Amino acid sequence: MSLTSGAPEVSAADVVYRHVKDRVLTGELEGGRMVNEGEVAAALTVSRTPVREAFLRLEVEGWLRLFPKRGALVVPVAPREIDEVLDARAVLESHAVAAVVDRPDELAALVTALDDAIVVQQGAHDDGDLPGFAAADAEFHRLVADAGRNSLLIGFYRTLRERQQRMTAESIRGRHATAENVLAEHRALRDLVAARDVDGFRTALVEHLDHTHRTGRGR
Repeated sequence: MSLTSGAPEVSAADVVYRHVKDRVLTGELEGGRMVNEGEVAAALTVSRTPVREAFLRLEVEGWLRLFPKRGALVVPVAPREIDEVLDARAVLESHAVAAVVDRPDELAALVTALDDAIVVQQGAHDDGDLPGFAAADAEFHRLVADAGRNSLLIGFYRTLRERQQRMTAESIRGRHATAENVLAEHRALRDLVAARDVDGFRTALVEHLDHTHRTGRGR
């Protein structure tokens, strides 16, 4: 990838930032891996200065930890972070379903949208597209959260989206059975929404998040 003059409003540091962050979120750059400034600069045909600027920005956001003259460490997902993100998601998504079941037209639209999201995720799985699978997973759950129509909760949920996407990519990498289970459990969650079974959805959601992100991590 190289910089062009077609989008002068995008700085070299912005390009580097997006390039590195995307690879962290998709799991291509795994937690615990060292990233070298020179390698990134060569890959994007830029100098080290914008790479350094992007690395500093990513460190502020908590994705990287910089080590002078050695490069940057991709910060692993901490167990506490996993617990906090999953707890927040369970509360917000369950609340959204409880709200939408009393609005039949919106409920029907949500079920249709969830069907479409599952089709996209199945396609990504069939193609072996891990980033696409993780993005589709995040979209499925975003649809649920947005259905609650609570602007404050929706705004907060969106702050979790990037962490959710990264966690999913790391959880299913090299674990075919886990990916299959995610799809099966998404279909079950969709059915519970369609059945207006709020309590059943809440229980199944907690189990789904636990199966996906905790099982197999030695926790």
